[in-house]
Amino acid sequence: MTDIEPTPAIAPVRLGILLSGGGRSLQYIHEGTQTGSIPATIVVVIASRPDAFGLTRARKFGCETLVIEYRAMPQREFDRKVTAALTRAGVDLVCMAGFLSFWRIPPEFENRVMNIHPALLPDFGGKGFHGRHVHEAVLAADRRTSGCTVHFADNEYDHGPIILQRTVPVLPDDTPDVLAARVFEEERKAYPEAIRLFAAGRLRVEVDGVRIAPAR
Repeated sequence: MTDIEPTPAIAPVRLGILLSGGGRSLQYIHEGTQTGSIPATIVVVIASRPDAFGLTRARKFGCETLVIEYRAMPQREFDRKVTAALTRAGVDLVCMAGFLSFWRIPPEFENRVMNIHPALLPDFGGKGFHGRHVHEAVLAADRRTSGCTVHFADNEYDHGPIILQRTVPVLPDDTPDVLAARVFEEERKAYPEAIRLFAAGRLRVEVDGVRIAPAR
C-alpha cells in the first residue's frame, strides 16, 4: 500500500488511551506527540487491569492514569465508568492500544474510537484473536501476506469501518514472534498516520467504508 500524502499543520487533538498490557502502542504514540509527528496530546490513560505495565510507562511520561478493572464490576458499570472518565478528560479521540476488555461504545463516541489490529481484517479478527494468537493463526492458514489494520471500533470485536491497512510478507521460516515483530513495525507507521488524518478532519465515514479526503 502506498503512503498517504502528508497533511498540513493542525491543532492537536486530545487523546484518551485504553490499554490492558505492556503499552508498546502507548510508547510510540507518546513519542510521536513529543516530536510533533502526531498532532495530539495524551490527556488520560485508562487500564482495565491494575498490573498492566502500560501504567508504568504512562506515569513515567507524566500522563494522568486511571485503573478501571474490568473483572471487578458488572459490564454496565464498567461501561459507565470508562465513558465518564473519557468525557471528564475532554477526549476528542480514543485510541485502543492493546485493550482486551469490552467497553460498550456509547453514541457520543461513535467514530471517535480507533483500534489497531495485527492482521488484515476482516480475516483473523474477533474475540480471542489478539497478540501471538493472531500470528499463529496466520501461519497455520499458510498465508503469504499479513499486516495490520486501523479501524473505527464499534461494539463488535475487531469490527468497524477500516481506515487504513499496511501489509508485510509472510516468509517461509517465520515464527509467530518473528512475524509479530515485522507487523509491529508497520503498526508504528499506521496508527500515527490514522491519528494525523483524524486530527486533520480528513476521515469521512460513509456507507461503504471510510473515505480519506484530500489534504487542503
